[in-house]
Amino acid sequence: MQKIESGAVALAYFDPPFFTQKVHRLSPRDRSREFSFADLWATRKDYVSFLFARLQEAHRVVSDHGSLFFHCDRNAVHLARTLLDEVFGEENFRSEIIWHYRRWSNSHRGLLPSHQTILYYSKTDRYIFNEIRMEYSPATNVDQILQRRSRDDANKSVYERNAQGKVIPNGAKRGVPLSDVWDIPFLNPKAKERTGYPTQKPLLLLERIIALATNEGDCILDPFCGSGTTLIAAQYLNRRAIGIDISEDAVGLTRTRLQEPRRSRSRLLEVGREAYRNADNTVLALLQGIEWIPVHRNSGIDALLKSDFDDCPVTIRVQRQGETLLESAQKLWKASASKGANIMFLIVFARGGNLDFASELPPGVVAIDAPALCIREWMERLKRHPEKRAQRGSREKLLAILSKVPDVEPEAFDQL
Repeated sequence: MQKIESGAVALAYFDPPFFTQKVHRLSPRDRSREFSFADLWATRKDYVSFLFARLQEAHRVVSDHGSLFFHCDRNAVHLARTLLDEVFGEENFRSEIIWHYRRWSNSHRGLLPSHQTILYYSKTDRYIFNEIRMEYSPATNVDQILQRRSRDDANKSVYERNAQGKVIPNGAKRGVPLSDVWDIPFLNPKAKERTGYPTQKPLLLLERIIALATNEGDCILDPFCGSGTTLIAAQYLNRRAIGIDISEDAVGLTRTRLQEPRRSRSRLLEVGREAYRNADNTVLALLQGIEWIPVHRNSGIDALLKSDFDDCPVTIRVQRQGETLLESAQKLWKASASKGANIMFLIVFARGGNLDFASELPPGVVAIDAPALCIREWMERLKRHPEKRAQRGSREKLLAILSKVPDVEPEAFDQL
């Protein structure tokens, strides 16, 4: 950075070591190589001194209209905030951006970390800021924002009206201004842009930062460029960029990516998280009274019981209209095989398939009458045999059903 002219860059993006006291290693999917870097420090003072020197240099090279975005996590966010207040000034602090994502970890004890922090500072109060607007949330009452509002004498929000008493329109609907919580998916292992470099960030994240704080043709600086995501994002957005890294592997990887840039589509952002919630609520309503978890995006399984059986999941499916009992059972069995399920419950709405109840089903599948089927068959039976209206279901028939369920003794049923 000492070789860069003062005020030459519009944006400095810092993604330094996070003070994790670990050696980070990762390989691409083909296991052709391993990338690594050491985030090890003798003392906290050494880490702070390391950052302070580089932040001072960044302050020099950032223009008066420029900004700095500092990426960190819970390990050092308190240290970074203090340093940035010292170097850039408390008055130039703009936002604490929370990058929120969802990741799984079964081994973590405690609250699962699901965000990182980006501290946003400007050099002066004359900084570049390009407003970004997002779609209205599903909870927004759009018909209300069609009308202009003002404050009355009691400082209450009221709709404005013209001289004829008609409501005044509020103009074009531009969406909601971008907030300081960004829901951007973490790179999944199969993403096209994934390189196998530890701590690689999504292009979507860097594109948003660059679009927010720079204009076309501006110069971006990343002094910890790693896999080069900042430079790729700058290239896509018609900006110039300078990348620096101490690792020769990182520099080589960045150069390769610049020659053949790849961007992953985020289906999640395109359609929204709610689009993935496609479990059939109508059929799941049949499961009220037991503890279950809905299964989305699976044509063979509707739900899982919260409790396992013999350390294996218990799957549930509801027969669909037009499916025979056998067809539905086979879909459940096939989808459950990869889950290691030994017990699979099929809720039956229609017999069909030339099968007697619970016969010839795939191994482990237990067929259970849905309430609608029970009521329908009972009504048909009563119509055929009106003299049996007062009779209850026979113990023998119910025991035959229960015999298909493991670990149910006939004596237990006598208590009903």
